[in-house]
Amino acid sequence: MELVIAPADELAVLAADAVESLLRAKPDAVLGLATGSSPLAVYGELARRHAESGLSFASATGFMLDEYVGIAADHPERYRNVIEREIASPVGWPSRQVHGPDGSAADLPAACAAYEKAIVDAGGVDLQLLGIGTDGHIAFNEPGSSLASRTRIKTLTSQTRQDNARFFGGDVEQVPRHCLTQGLGTIMAARHLVLLATGRGKAEAVHQLVEGPVSALWPATVMQLHPHATVLVDEGAASRLQLADYYRETYASKPSWQGL
Repeated sequence: MELVIAPADELAVLAADAVESLLRAKPDAVLGLATGSSPLAVYGELARRHAESGLSFASATGFMLDEYVGIAADHPERYRNVIEREIASPVGWPSRQVHGPDGSAADLPAACAAYEKAIVDAGGVDLQLLGIGTDGHIAFNEPGSSLASRTRIKTLTSQTRQDNARFFGGDVEQVPRHCLTQGLGTIMAARHLVLLATGRGKAEAVHQLVEGPVSALWPATVMQLHPHATVLVDEGAASRLQLADYYRETYASKPSWQGL
C-alpha cells in the first residue's frame, strides 16, 4: 500500500494522472466510479483534461460502486444521476457504457448477481476510485461486512445516514435506509485501488485503514491485502497516522519514473 500526504487539490491531480495514464495506454479501460464528496475534485480535473487536451472516455467502460434502494429515478441524489452529472456528461461518456446496480429492481438479489456478472464479462475493473466513511466503510460495506462479500443489499448505519444527510438538505429521514453495493471481495478484484480522504473527520478511519489490524470492524482495512493500493490523504486525514513522517519521506524519495 502506498500512502501519499499532500494538499487536497494535489491529491485530485494525482488521482486524475492515474486515470489519464491508464486511458492513454488502454483506451477501453474499465473504471470503477465512486460517489460522495471525495472523488468530485478528481472528476472535475478529468473533465478539464477532456475539454483542454482531449482526454477521451469514448471507449471506456464504467461501473459504479453502489446505489440507493427505492430512490426515485429522477432524484438528484440517485447515484446514477450523480455520476451522469459529475463525470459522464462532462467528459462525453456514452451512458450505455456506464453501469450501476439497479436499486429499483423487482428482484434485488438477481440484480446483484447480474451486476457481478457484468463486471466479470467486461474483463474486471482496471482502476477503482474509492472514498472512505468516518466508520471505515468503503462503498456501502458497513462495519461487520464480510471481507469476501460480493454485490448485495445492505442496511445503512445511522452514522452513514447522518453523514449523507448533507446531500438531502440535512434531513436524515430523507436518506434511504437500504442500498445495493459492490462487496469487499468485488472491490478487491480490481487491479488498482485509489482511495482519497480529506479532513480531520476521516483521520481515525485512515489510521485504521493504513496502520490498524485487518478487521471487519473497519472494512477498508481489507485494502492492506491488495497488491496495488494507493491511499491519497491531506494533512487533516493524516493527523492520526503514527508513521506519517516515514510516508512523507518515502513519497519524497520515490523514483521519478514510478507512478502511483
